[in-house]
Amino acid sequence: MPELPEVETTRRGVEPHVVGHRVRALFVHEPRLRWRVPASLPAKVHGATVLAAERRAKYLLFRLEGGALRAPATLLVHLGMSGNLRVLPAATPRLTHDHFDLVLDSGETLRFNDPRRFGSLHLVEGDPAEHPLLRHLGPEPLEEGFDGGTLWRASRKRRIAVKQFIMDAKVVVGVGNIYASEALFRAGIRPGRQARGLTRTECDRLAAAIRTVLAKAIEVGGTTLRDYVGVDGNPGYFRQKLFVYERMGEPCRKCGTAVRQRVQGQRSTYWCPACQK
Repeated sequence: MPELPEVETTRRGVEPHVVGHRVRALFVHEPRLRWRVPASLPAKVHGATVLAAERRAKYLLFRLEGGALRAPATLLVHLGMSGNLRVLPAATPRLTHDHFDLVLDSGETLRFNDPRRFGSLHLVEGDPAEHPLLRHLGPEPLEEGFDGGTLWRASRKRRIAVKQFIMDAKVVVGVGNIYASEALFRAGIRPGRQARGLTRTECDRLAAAIRTVLAKAIEVGGTTLRDYVGVDGNPGYFRQKLFVYERMGEPCRKCGTAVRQRVQGQRSTYWCPACQK
């Protein structure tokens, strides 16, 4: 599944191609995504200008104004488990699983491909922060305001394992399975420990590790996944730099101890028994 770094990489890739351009047309080739795309949506965004391309957690937000819109609105896009957005010449032939095209006055199109159709497309009129999909999300890990104190306050009395704790989007957004294992390794914390047992110092280390892991992943374009490709059609390359994820039995890059693996919350977890306490 595309995680926060993949979504942020996509946002940065499409931003210069869409901001300031007018929507010539929205063609919905397959409305049966995770939620059915309303038949009225293309007419509503016709002629609107894209003011900004933003991200909230793993959602992309395209701010629109003008055209057929009565007031500023936001296109809310989620890539689902296997989706990607690419900027292409509008005349480029469609591929299987190309589900919608946002055609711009530049002659380019923002094309969404999603083999599993778990992605989504919504038009939000009003404040997108109040949309049900965004309303209860926690803080952004790369923005000011997220620190060890955030984790410390949220973790008190929480018996849940710390890996599940930091993957909870109500605690902090965007820490997916891969990045949770990597952040816990950097912080020296075993993934199975109860969140309530974390010290304030450990919370400080963990918050810093989350920020570092996500920032480094964004720098290199995300993580190579089977289905994920970036806006330029190339895979991410963070997988080459992983310390523990999918390295069961291999020597820890720091101390040489064999990396271990277990299943937590139906997801594979990897850790070093010597470096993580």
